[in-house]
Amino acid sequence: MILAYTSADIRAAEEPLLAAGLPLMDRAAYALATRVLGLLREQRGQVRGAAVVVIAGAGSNGGDALHAGALLARRGVAVTALLTSERAHEGGLAAFRAARGRVLRVAGGDQATGEPVWAGEAVATACAADVILDGVLGIGASGAVRGPAADVLTLLRELLADERAGGQVVAPLVVAVDTPSGIDVDSGVIPRVEPADRAERAERAERGDLRGPVLPADLTVTFGAAKAGLLLPPSSLHAGQVDVVDIGLDLSGVRPAVARLEPADIATLWPTPAPDAHKYSRGVLGVVAGTPAYPGAAVLTVCAAIRAGVGMVRYQGSPGVSATVLSTCPEVVAGDGRVQAWTLGPGIDPGDSAQAERVHAALAAVLAQEQPAVVDAGALSLVPDRLAPWVVLTPHAGELAALLSAQGEDVDRAQVEAEPLRWARRAHELTAATVLLKGPTTLVVGAGGAVYSQADAPAWLATAGAGDVLAGLLGAMLAGRSADVLADPSLVAALGAAAALVHGLAAHRANPGGPVSATAVAEAIPGTVAELLRA
Repeated sequence: MILAYTSADIRAAEEPLLAAGLPLMDRAAYALATRVLGLLREQRGQVRGAAVVVIAGAGSNGGDALHAGALLARRGVAVTALLTSERAHEGGLAAFRAARGRVLRVAGGDQATGEPVWAGEAVATACAADVILDGVLGIGASGAVRGPAADVLTLLRELLADERAGGQVVAPLVVAVDTPSGIDVDSGVIPRVEPADRAERAERAERGDLRGPVLPADLTVTFGAAKAGLLLPPSSLHAGQVDVVDIGLDLSGVRPAVARLEPADIATLWPTPAPDAHKYSRGVLGVVAGTPAYPGAAVLTVCAAIRAGVGMVRYQGSPGVSATVLSTCPEVVAGDGRVQAWTLGPGIDPGDSAQAERVHAALAAVLAQEQPAVVDAGALSLVPDRLAPWVVLTPHAGELAALLSAQGEDVDRAQVEAEPLRWARRAHELTAATVLLKGPTTLVVGAGGAVYSQADAPAWLATAGAGDVLAGLLGAMLAGRSADVLADPSLVAALGAAAALVHGLAAHRANPGGPVSATAVAEAIPGTVAELLRA
């Protein structure tokens, strides 16, 4: 499991080490340089003759980058530092100059600081490198990147995006130093900018460009522990692979802000059968899904639950949809009966009065009899105002905005996408339910302040029916561990994160590196789970 912390907790853990005179910056710089040397060997087969550009701000983050640049220069790398502030980290710049690195100055300041260049020239130099180190802002910064640094990052982001879109495999790799510059390290939000010029402000608002620049990284080398913003969307989409470097911080006893499950965590969460298990002890899942207009959603939901290993599925729906479900999954039992958990909503039109009534009846049982449930898609608009933590709401951003608006919040889809943690938390506060917000990075917010962030799925999983598969998969997990989640409601969030992880890995397994269908993902669940449990 990856645990991520707030900037305040990281700084508090650094204080006793700095007071003791431990060289934390040297440790960080050495680890960063070592990782970059590895990248250069992978790219070029050798280090000597490679080119690295360090974009350095004025603070400690720039110091880490400059010290790493000095180490790289001593290994035969041609290293150029682009200084984006009027001053630079004194020790880092001295070490960099001593290693005979080239210094260019994109900002104002003392002429002796470095050779002055325009932002466009600086960006052209960076684009010609093998690796770019983004060392503009670190965990001590707040707000968007501004000034010459903003100009450099904006131009660089656009040029690199154009190069990669054009299929240029020689585009430099971007390595973020501790965090990508310009993200909110604690919330994962990309801070807004408010131009002083009214015309510019209106122009940026019209094109939806009111967020500060962030240079997407291929790799983030972060020091001491992961920072919350590296795991939280939308910033998580800019962090690339996250490598955590141990520099000796003691965070024992500190509550993490965010957790991310890894494959090795699944075995402790998955509902595996005991030797004396029977179908009822393994969990019975009630499913209310699908309508004559959307019968496929019911099929995908129940097939995913069966492939996830639930003891039994009881399906409730119209006779025609029931027949379709049974023809595909003959293991399903149609009709009422004893259940331990529910999946409600995939493929349901709230205007279908018969299915809406079945959802209402199931929700009444969920609250009165304390049965876990997954509430998805069409059922989200049918929930009462207050639920319970053993109920998991699984909206995407648009559905969450609609749910919150129904609760009196003034929010739209774009706002949810810009600040997903804030709005997922708000939905949890208002409803008491566990909230699983689907997206490229899936967030789960649950009882006791639990926050999980999973980014395990390929982009190919953005396909019709994928959410139905997730709803069935999670429902099976809740049914298999129904007694556990009622005894410990904070477990619900962990199971939601585990379902998202397995869902993403099943998509990779279904067709590595290429398109996947929801049906293929459901079929890949048994092999994915077996592999995870063996490991």
